[in-house]
Amino acid sequence: MLAIASLAWLLGASGLPGQEVPDLGNAHLQRQGDSHVPYNSDPPTSGPHMPGIAPWGFYDKPLPKEYQVHNLEDGGVLIQYNCPHGCPDLLKKLEGVFLKYKKRADKEKRYMHLIVAPYPDMKARIALTAWTRIDTFNEFDEARIDRFIEAYVGIDHHKKEGAK
Repeated sequence: MLAIASLAWLLGASGLPGQEVPDLGNAHLQRQGDSHVPYNSDPPTSGPHMPGIAPWGFYDKPLPKEYQVHNLEDGGVLIQYNCPHGCPDLLKKLEGVFLKYKKRADKEKRYMHLIVAPYPDMKARIALTAWTRIDTFNEFDEARIDRFIEAYVGIDHHKKEGAK
């Protein structure tokens, strides 16, 4: 019974990985630094963002939140980590995950829609984000990361013209 309860918590009430976060919309900002409503998760999962995206890839510096959100809207998944004293073992494992999905995308001749980057201000060591979804944890868990990526990567969240 405990295993079922743990699985339900891990997958969320909807049966999907991570926790659902209310959608803050997808308004575009004019410039980096423009004021906007505060994000309702940290790292953010939706809301005001820049008109352009950050290139998909593996970063050694944090990305501005306003770019992260646009990447999520375009179907991206972000894997972010917090290692104030360095974590070469974790970075090596995250690089392995990143390269696995890059090879798959290259083979299928499509964009990878994945970013790995540091995020020094969060409480958890690892955060996974997609549009309106977040999962945070402290120990590397490749199966958990894979489930999250497989559930959300590549899903476009742009509002369609005339959609209600």
